[in-house]
Amino acid sequence: MIQSAQATLIERWKGDPGGTYRTWFLWEERIKNFRSIRRGLSQVVAEIETGTFGNVYKGSSLETVVGSIAEQRQIFKGADHAFLWKPKLRIPDIYENPENQRAFGRFLNACSCCDSVDGVLDAIRNLDERRIKGLGPAAANLLYFLHPTIVPPFNTAIVKGYNALTGSKVKLGKWDEYLAMRTGILRLNDEHRPLLSNDLGAIAGLLFDIGTGSYAPPPRDDDEVATAAWQADLAKVREDSTATRKAARQAQEQDRTHTEVQGWLRDLGLALGFGVWIASNDRGRAFAQGRLGDGCIDDLPASLTADQALDAVRLIDVLWLDRSENRIAAAFEVEHTTSIYSGIVRLLDLALGIPDQSVRGLFLVAPDDREDDVRSQIRRPAFRHVADLQVRFLPYSELAMNRDAMARFGSGLKSVEAVSRILG
Repeated sequence: MIQSAQATLIERWKGDPGGTYRTWFLWEERIKNFRSIRRGLSQVVAEIETGTFGNVYKGSSLETVVGSIAEQRQIFKGADHAFLWKPKLRIPDIYENPENQRAFGRFLNACSCCDSVDGVLDAIRNLDERRIKGLGPAAANLLYFLHPTIVPPFNTAIVKGYNALTGSKVKLGKWDEYLAMRTGILRLNDEHRPLLSNDLGAIAGLLFDIGTGSYAPPPRDDDEVATAAWQADLAKVREDSTATRKAARQAQEQDRTHTEVQGWLRDLGLALGFGVWIASNDRGRAFAQGRLGDGCIDDLPASLTADQALDAVRLIDVLWLDRSENRIAAAFEVEHTTSIYSGIVRLLDLALGIPDQSVRGLFLVAPDDREDDVRSQIRRPAFRHVADLQVRFLPYSELAMNRDAMARFGSGLKSVEAVSRILG
């Protein structure tokens, strides 16, 4: 009865357009952001190792990467709270205590370098032994982006959901409690593997929606009357939940607008005579009575295929390629509502990771009112190379207003550069 009820719950949840499975787990940007977050964590480790991290959170590389995680839609909202410096409590004590800071760096480095369950768990236990004040299981949110099949995300709602579903009494703030919950989550995931995923983000999303009250857990007994009542309530969830429907509409609108801007850049690039590459995970999106990838190249130049940075380059929203020289002429990252940080990292991977590709045009494309956000990110120490690369900001309004004229009368990149602004 319990397993059957849980399976019913999971199936209904997966079909809910407002649930985290549809709005976050299947969200294309979730996967695209993994590499940039991992690179950000490597930057944190490097700065701690060289003693250049400093003793403040504000403006640090850690704030940048944690902020990027916090922007991962509703499930990670507030993920940065655990790392914000609380001066009265002197926590988390990794800013004023150099030894604790180095221990935190070793923890992140160990988890970044290892690829085994035992290695990750040993790193967690070693960190826990130091009893660093204020540095608890919230750090698991960092590890999730390093090892999504090993480490589930963590927050108050996920703990509440787990306790409600299993009848457990996991407490917040302690690593041993988190590890016990992780064992239970793995067991649940194995029981329902055909309905869930190896990626523990799926089951974490289910627990999050239970913990926030979007879904009620099934009765944990054999009371047929209670189970029938629960099933009736479950059937009404999608009908009654205006909040989830609103979230679904907002998510769909965000994706539509992102796709629309990619389509503008595709059509403009083709009109200007470039070969156009659309991000590999966006090519199949519906656009203009067809697919976003229609008319675009299917493969990147052979000069890129052997480079380790290729995976990141494949995920850049739009690339324009010079057909005569078979090389990348321009790269565009569209940042509608997603983390600006991730887009900058992908452009840096292209510009710095593939030295044989001297890309003239690097563009961050975003709504006009995000320009200040873009510039504040560019000023971070982690992006000190950006000024040398002359990355440009291309506002939506300029692209919308001028794209037809540029397509008819433009030549090369000149027209696009004329309506964009250099950052840095």
